[in-house]
Amino acid sequence: MTTISQGSPLGKATVYPDRYDASLLFAVHRSAQRAALRLGAVMPFSGVDILTAYEINWLDARGKPQIAVGEFRIGADSPAIVESKSLKLYLGSFAQERVGTAAELARTIEADLARTCTAPVSVALLLPPLAMRVAELPGESIDGAEFTNIAHKPDAGLLVRGTGFADESLHSALFRSNCPVTGQPDYADVMVRYRGPRIDRGGLLRYLLSYREHAAFHESCVERMFIDLALRCEPEQLTVYARFLRRGGIDINPFRSNFEPAPSRSERTPRQ
Repeated sequence: MTTISQGSPLGKATVYPDRYDASLLFAVHRSAQRAALRLGAVMPFSGVDILTAYEINWLDARGKPQIAVGEFRIGADSPAIVESKSLKLYLGSFAQERVGTAAELARTIEADLARTCTAPVSVALLLPPLAMRVAELPGESIDGAEFTNIAHKPDAGLLVRGTGFADESLHSALFRSNCPVTGQPDYADVMVRYRGPRIDRGGLLRYLLSYREHAAFHESCVERMFIDLALRCEPEQLTVYARFLRRGGIDINPFRSNFEPAPSRSERTPRQ
């Protein structure tokens, strides 16, 4: 398996091409990240990674610049994800490329991403006027919960059961992790929706904040949260959804659940 350092543009000085080049896309296989989480062949969740690309531009058949916001959906069962900087470079390579229509461009991007991830990828282009809605993640914020002593690495032991049974959605805007290659911080709003033994909110907040110095890709962070919550708190139903702030014009929003489908419409949080 190719490692991140072998062939990836991440963390390196880069030339920014402006003519179409599908070879710029770089795959990151999920297997290594999932092996570290001790996941086997059967996943305890289903889900999707929703990527939003805000800086898509190209030339139409007459040479007139066109713009769009792209939404790409990569299933959690895909063998690989696409490395984000390589995706930025790839999308930028259309800047001086003539493409007949937006639909034609979407088909090209869809085919190239599917080849990289070795799985079907859904691509939608939102054209001006761009109508992405802004909405808070559902549920109650836990950011006011009382706690002491922030842990310096993810610790499932911080997750404890409260009293009784609950069917609720909780969210926090205080999440931060770090890119495992560049060390740059990644910020996100995180939602936990569950049905089962009540989860102590202070413990959940401390757990989410324990990722603050943790180096991992967005997708792996969310999958680790799901596994830790499932094992420690034993909910009957569980969803973990994170909406990360964009870097390089692209945001990545992993959704993992054992009972509900991914949102049909991607809504930006106010910070996004």
